[in-house]
Amino acid sequence: MKKGTRILLVDDELEFTADLQVALQAQGCKVVTATNSGQAQEIMGQERPELIVLGTIVPRGDAFRLHQWLKESATYSGLPLLVVDAPREKRLIKGWLMDEGLQLWAEDYVSKPIDAISLLARIDKLLEKVVGKIKVLVVDDHAVVREGIRALLSLQRDIEVVDEAVDGEDAIKKVLQLFPDVVLMDIVMPVMNGLDATKRISKECPQAKVLILTQYDEQENMFVAKQSGAYGFIPKKAAASELITGIRTIGTGRFYPPAFAYVTANW
Repeated sequence: MKKGTRILLVDDELEFTADLQVALQAQGCKVVTATNSGQAQEIMGQERPELIVLGTIVPRGDAFRLHQWLKESATYSGLPLLVVDAPREKRLIKGWLMDEGLQLWAEDYVSKPIDAISLLARIDKLLEKVVGKIKVLVVDDHAVVREGIRALLSLQRDIEVVDEAVDGEDAIKKVLQLFPDVVLMDIVMPVMNGLDATKRISKECPQAKVLILTQYDEQENMFVAKQSGAYGFIPKKAAASELITGIRTIGTGRFYPPAFAYVTANW
């Protein structure tokens, strides 16, 4: 664990907070704490933490709302988040609801009781994962669209555009050359469309996760995209607010939006 790493610990159980804070500070980390979501949001703007431990807070549902706020933020969504849920016997008071758990975007999840040493190991592992940048290939037949996406992504410290492709065939060639983590794929393109390219990429280079970015947002297109092997689907009209989060989400091997995992023929 790098000395000076800034960590935000959000939990209202003082004994748990104190034990973990001491353990982290012994590793050279700078730890700030909050006991509720309001304090946590205020601290985010002041301290710029590199990792967040989201423990148990009241009222019930506040932890989930804070988690949503973080993961929907273009500024904070790339930060690794470790959720520490309430023990089973306390979940009626402050734990996560089942439907909240289905929408969980955190990089790691555990439940109490858990000792500080075990949490240190998990935190160290999460920090190691975010050292590298997410490599992105942008695929669209319109130069203006590619340039706009590249300009947006260039502002993100954890994302790197490795190249651009002008059609599906070009995309396959560059995926096999560059091994990107995420492929932003348009659907309607000349030579080879995005869905056919996605099928090839998911078979020949499965570590490259395809995020479909298209002007078409009909449910049928979402189903076809899923069947083609895509990990996510974003309408272009929502790209400004969702693109960064989508890239970061599928860059860790998860579907975006989370409900995309459940897309079926009857969606």
